[in-house]
Amino acid sequence: MKEKIEKVINKIESSDQIASENKPLIIQKIREWREEENAVNDIAVRLENWWMEVEPIFAEMGLV
Repeated sequence: MKEKIEKVINKIESSDQIASENKPLIIQKIREWREEENAVNDIAVRLENWWMEVEPIFAEMGLV
């Protein structure tokens, strides 16, 4: 899971869709959560819930 978190951090750093001023704050919080095992699970659950919400939108656009 920690490897996946590093991939997420890299994607955030290289993203054009996230405001530059928000990136350090998001990355800092993710790094704090990475140190807590329960938080790692929390991130996974939050991302999964987010994906369940946006997947139909991507599917309608033909991106899934």
